[in-house]
Amino acid sequence: MQDKDALRERIKALMVENLMLQITAADIADDQPLFGASSLGLDSVDALQLVVALDKTFGLKIANPAEAKVVLQSVNTMAEAVHEKLAQSGVAK
Repeated sequence: MQDKDALRERIKALMVENLMLQITAADIADDQPLFGASSLGLDSVDALQLVVALDKTFGLKIANPAEAKVVLQSVNTMAEAVHEKLAQSGVAK
């Protein structure tokens, strides 16, 4: 069981490690857009790596591009999706 703050921190660490970002997890805001203008500057390859990492780490399957667009908006949206997945499987609070 994880609270959402711990989950957000795990996701940030996962992003820094898997995407080889040149910033620290602490530099990523929870609500910072990941793609597009005024964002973290991720691209489609980063999106694919995030989808794979979220599946491997949390078992979160993102089935299509429309779902990915919703889930991969920010750390908050990823944490919410992971939390819902864990709650459905009985792992989260």
